[in-house]
Amino acid sequence: MPAEWRRHTATWLTWPKDPETWPDRVPEVQEIFVQMMAALTPHEVVNLLVDDAATEASVRARCTFASAANIRFHQIVTVDSWIRDYGPNFLVNVQGGLAYNDWIFNAWGDKYEELKKDNSIPALLDGILRAQRFEPGIVLEGGSIEVNGEGVVLTTEQCLLNPNRNPGLTKSDLEKHFQNYLGVSNIIWLPGGIAGDDTDGHIDNLARFIDAGTVVCAYEENENDENHAPLRANYEVLKNSLDQEGNPLKVIRIPMPPARHDIVRGKKTRLPESHLNFYIGNYAILLPTFRSETDEIAARTLQEFFPKRSVIGIDCHNMIYGAGSLHCISQQQPQVLAKSQAQPGLAMSVKN
Repeated sequence: MPAEWRRHTATWLTWPKDPETWPDRVPEVQEIFVQMMAALTPHEVVNLLVDDAATEASVRARCTFASAANIRFHQIVTVDSWIRDYGPNFLVNVQGGLAYNDWIFNAWGDKYEELKKDNSIPALLDGILRAQRFEPGIVLEGGSIEVNGEGVVLTTEQCLLNPNRNPGLTKSDLEKHFQNYLGVSNIIWLPGGIAGDDTDGHIDNLARFIDAGTVVCAYEENENDENHAPLRANYEVLKNSLDQEGNPLKVIRIPMPPARHDIVRGKKTRLPESHLNFYIGNYAILLPTFRSETDEIAARTLQEFFPKRSVIGIDCHNMIYGAGSLHCISQQQPQVLAKSQAQPGLAMSVKN
């Protein structure tokens, strides 16, 4: 599995429409998707799943920006927009060819029966992708893993060792699946996630690689905040972890936005706002912002490490009511070599 900053052929999105996910906020979330596509399409294709021709026509009418021709519409019925978790998990082989994992999606531990229907999406994309599809046979969401493309994966015990995912599988069993299906040799387990996170501790709210040896991680300075202790524990694990060459990881802290509570799915909870849920495009970093003084700190930190990409803040004040943001609703498809160009051991990349 290549790192997210490796050059993409495309980004995959699923058009949002579920009022149960975003009560009274679907139009605002749809506008966020339009902003994302406007930011990405100047430099990569966006593959957008829509339910039907009427939806496609409606979206086309809203995409008035110059690069809208780089949107490819696919009429495939979905329930919701969390394609990071139910969509294809792309891989590249040593000859430069594309493949993907089709993990089992059980809607974050059988929480939402209707959303489990999206488990079928990777198989339905077979005819479009025309790439080898692997079926590891275990429950795993794309937001629960983060790789550096050089043999290291980050994940959390709270999520993948939760009995609502793969009861009966041990940590050792899961590590073998990572080695076999992600091509990694070093697995770093963080303890867990932030308050209000419906995913049981997805890593893409907590810690992200920004190069092969550097991780940014969410951190809460306020000792009275409920997120202080779990994020401090994650930070300590990272500070004592090694990269694929046995060198200590460089760890950079990004502050959490101030706590915000509201009604989500009928109950009052903390909204799982995190700047770590950013998405790395070919020439843009899409950063979730939350109308907070931490927005600028996160943007400045990422811009320093990605000088050849523009960091674009996107207001996710409304999107977070669905318990996820920009990384959760996107999936990168890495660029691969044409068969005539493929050479063993050759990998394509883009500089930060």
